[in-house]
Amino acid sequence: MLRRHLLALPACGLLAGLTPIASLAQADRTLRILVGFPPGGSIDTVARLLADKMKDELKANIVVDNKPGAGGRVAADLLKAAPADGSTFMLAPVVVPVLAPLVFSKLNYNPATDFAPVGHVCNFSFALSVPAALPVKTVQEFLAWVKANPQRANFGSPAAGSLPHFFGEMLSREADAGMVHVPFAGGAPLMTALIGGQISAGIDVVLEALEAHRGGKVRILAVSGDRRSPVLPDVPTFRESGFPNIVASGWFAAYAPARTPEPAITAFNRALNRALAQPDVVERFGRLALEPGGGTPADLSRIEQASTARWAPVVKATGFRAD
Repeated sequence: MLRRHLLALPACGLLAGLTPIASLAQADRTLRILVGFPPGGSIDTVARLLADKMKDELKANIVVDNKPGAGGRVAADLLKAAPADGSTFMLAPVVVPVLAPLVFSKLNYNPATDFAPVGHVCNFSFALSVPAALPVKTVQEFLAWVKANPQRANFGSPAAGSLPHFFGEMLSREADAGMVHVPFAGGAPLMTALIGGQISAGIDVVLEALEAHRGGKVRILAVSGDRRSPVLPDVPTFRESGFPNIVASGWFAAYAPARTPEPAITAFNRALNRALAQPDVVERFGRLALEPGGGTPADLSRIEQASTARWAPVVKATGFRAD
């Protein structure tokens, strides 16, 4: 029956003036949003919030389908193999379409040919944190301390090959600080080591350091975005701290399988943009240290291109490969 529904869609859509998503919804079709990370994280929270907000406009049930593994690449492989009928989408961080192709010699997917951009969901910044006991209050003071204590010139990140890793490398080179990267297996062990003074600095997304900063266990010196984080209005950006070239952010975005019908992508994009503009969504994003995005699929393509241009030279300079 499902096959007959799909074969009948083009004719039904033309006769009734319906988009593929609207037609599928009237057939009680459930839309699926793949998320390549476990339940409970920020990207999962965002996916579930948006699914709840978008279901009425799309007139469909929307299920968030968590497929964790390989830094989001398991979900990407599933998206590539999914039917291009407007029933399956993916919410992914920048690492999946931009960073993974830069650090892996071989991937099972090609973002340029296997995915169709749907919409930019949000941006997030990184934070440079130091142990509360370290006698520095600004980025400039920290870098001066690093140069005076070269044996302790290091920074930790939640994983080798992560955006925080490469952001730390970017900062180290820009400041000529010679900091050594110390990778951890996630944000929690990184923060534990930072609080304990086992590393001199930590770089991770703002949300990971926020509670420890507010509790006085670490000190966030600066954030990486082009403006201050709404959850840290008193913390300057790197640009404000005297480093105009140290501006970078990560993002989440929605994708569909390549060759998904344009009306289906347009309908999902329209519902996404309307959801992102709702005050309670903006407020919830703010509590997650996320900045709502939006725009067209073409806008997302431009964001991808800009991100690749931003990170490719950094990755190349480190010589890092994930395989």
